[in-house]
Amino acid sequence: MNIANVMTIIGFVAVVIVLLVLIIIGIYLFFVDRTQKQHPVLRNYPVLGRVRYFFEKIGPELRQYFFNNDNEGKPFSRRDYQHIVKTAKYKRDVIGFGSQRDFESAGFYVRNSMFPKLTEELKMDRDTKVTTQRYLLLKDPLFTEREEKLEENESLAYLLEEDDAIVIGENTRQPFIAKGQIGMSAMSYGALGKKAITALSEGLGIAKGTWMNTGEGGLSEHHLKGGVDIIMQIGPGLFGVRDKDGSFDWDELLEKSKIPQIKAFELKLAQGAKTRGGHIDGEKVTEEIARIRKVEPFKSVDSPNRFTEYSDIPSLFHFIERIREHTGKPVGMKIVIGSPDEAEELAKHIKDLGKNPDFITIDGGEGGTGASYQELTDSVGLPIKSSLPLVHEALVKYGVRDRVKIIASGKLFSPDRVAIALGMGADLVNVARGFMITVGCIQTLKCQSNVCPVGVATTDPELQKALVIDEKKWRTANYVITLRKGLFRIAAAAGLDSPVKFAKEHVVYKDEKGNIQPW
Repeated sequence: MNIANVMTIIGFVAVVIVLLVLIIIGIYLFFVDRTQKQHPVLRNYPVLGRVRYFFEKIGPELRQYFFNNDNEGKPFSRRDYQHIVKTAKYKRDVIGFGSQRDFESAGFYVRNSMFPKLTEELKMDRDTKVTTQRYLLLKDPLFTEREEKLEENESLAYLLEEDDAIVIGENTRQPFIAKGQIGMSAMSYGALGKKAITALSEGLGIAKGTWMNTGEGGLSEHHLKGGVDIIMQIGPGLFGVRDKDGSFDWDELLEKSKIPQIKAFELKLAQGAKTRGGHIDGEKVTEEIARIRKVEPFKSVDSPNRFTEYSDIPSLFHFIERIREHTGKPVGMKIVIGSPDEAEELAKHIKDLGKNPDFITIDGGEGGTGASYQELTDSVGLPIKSSLPLVHEALVKYGVRDRVKIIASGKLFSPDRVAIALGMGADLVNVARGFMITVGCIQTLKCQSNVCPVGVATTDPELQKALVIDEKKWRTANYVITLRKGLFRIAAAAGLDSPVKFAKEHVVYKDEKGNIQPW
């Protein structure tokens, strides 16, 4: 028997064995599916019904990469996602041919001026420059890996002039001065891993003129590594400023206030995506996170729905005043607006009591979260373009707008969205998921599960190996610098020499019929 015949026999036997194995597996699955009680489709269509669950499992990926067009997809469309990625990676935001926006739909626009400002007329800090690293695309072939080169790039930081800088808490012992209008929204260590927090801190520090909100999970050493200004958020769980019994620890608060990077404190009353206490699954609560929060490790943590230190606006303002006096630093609050009455009541109390927070962060219902409930994210709390004007106009009505700075948040990830928010009454803007994308987020929607495949929204050490801090920090810096540059560009187009001058008259609303409507 020659070698060819031997190989033929071996091949035939191998095929038979494979077929037998498949048949045995099929028979086994047939009886398993027939007898299980959980899935009706498998009882009626054993084995074949499993195809349905396979496609259900990969459905999100199929829609994201194949079936959704560039303007579909939630929370971020492919076009929006790629805009963030490209500005962060290449430090460029130039497109070709034209817009993909649906101009037939209703929406907000920035009113342009017939006589835009020249670049040299813009009130911009032209002395502060930033050196970052960006990618230069050399070749982008179809079937092989694109060729790119990482190069050093120096540019303006695109900061405000000293006269236009935003001062928060001007009557406090240590006011917070922001020379940029865009900062990082609250994202806790625990919701994000330490590598993501570190990359964001270092990137924001490189960009200058911005800030980082710690989220309600407390301050960690990872927040401080980049030297960026910090707004320390305090939630109802009091993480970072509580004692072992869970009570407010005023001595710990004082120690935190002595850290030079901490510029202000923010009380979290609510969040757009969850108007209740925060949640973090136990598998995310590492020993380090438990130590920072003063909770038990590897056990799920739920914050109370509100602080026990106050129960109405007067007691809230008293609590804010006590923290301000204790620390000497500005104190604000983060809220979600549900109706015009709430904004009216807030403004009225500021006038009547003569007390107020130094800033109010208004979070829109469209904002992001590491873990929430669908009924809360979908239906509780107004979106930012509805809630922001309510608060601004109520404060103006009662003559107290000058006492409070407004920070807006809720998918304000591009210069045009930021400009519109400023025109609606915001002084500053917070961004969260845009920054997550700069450090590698690919929108798998698994933030709550601790299995983030790119190492961003996870505390798993193995998964975090995917995130390279020394590469991602440059993307974070590039993104915020490009946002500020784009904001000055829009201001010039609107005939303004500074983005601090955006006002209601610079924003117009067009309905589905093309008519301009008041808003």
